[in-house]
Amino acid sequence: MCEFCTQHGEGKKWYLVMSNYSRELYAQRGREEFMEGFLAHAENYVYKKTAKLGSIPKIPLVNRFIRRMAIRQQKAEHWGQVVPIEDVEQIVDMQDSIVRLPCVCRNLTTGREARYCFGIGADPTGGMGKYPDYSHSLEKLEKEEAKKLLRSFDKQGMVHTIWTFKAPYIGGICNCDQDCMAYRSQVKNMLPLMFRAEYVGVVDWELCKGCKNCLKQCQFGAIRYSNSMKKATIEMKECYGCGVCRATCEPGAITMKSRNDFAGLPW
Repeated sequence: MCEFCTQHGEGKKWYLVMSNYSRELYAQRGREEFMEGFLAHAENYVYKKTAKLGSIPKIPLVNRFIRRMAIRQQKAEHWGQVVPIEDVEQIVDMQDSIVRLPCVCRNLTTGREARYCFGIGADPTGGMGKYPDYSHSLEKLEKEEAKKLLRSFDKQGMVHTIWTFKAPYIGGICNCDQDCMAYRSQVKNMLPLMFRAEYVGVVDWELCKGCKNCLKQCQFGAIRYSNSMKKATIEMKECYGCGVCRATCEPGAITMKSRNDFAGLPW
């Protein structure tokens, strides 16, 4: 299991522990103020951090030390984890209130408003509901409505992720693709911002019909195709365990297995 499961999960998946969404936790350590500041100035958050890393002298020991400190700070402040659809639906079922809000990342990277982010937890607005300029964009969702949207995002190949605001408090569900700053930072190895899922994908070659639909879904380039065998396979070390490849696999040839069952896989 990922290190947050050990630290914050009571021996379980940490994002399925109700106390990590609680009002008591939200009220501690200035989380409300942190969330307000983050949402108001999110455009500077990742950019500033990655810019600092880019300016580090090309001295291996110095680079590794500063990078390690940056990751430690990130885990304490704003960190994510990939979560497959069945687990993200469990998270939705745990919430009293869910809001849909504009995605800050897409606004910055594409200049367009896209509504792929959900606020959850004790205050799903992140303290922004009190501000008229922002609160008009908040859309309250019923649980089944939120799950229906998440399943549609799954079919579109969007990677579901959950995010902390001063760990271990979880305040958001995002649905990521190449337009997301966190995704770009992660896959370009600028600054890791999230754990991979607790799972990896596995292809059953007896069921695989070689349609290649899963290749189009994978945001991480983890799926390979054998022309001679007319079969797909998943490179486990590259797999993030998001499971969106399953959404277009008509024969149901892809299943998710626990990452713990396979030695040496990265988190």
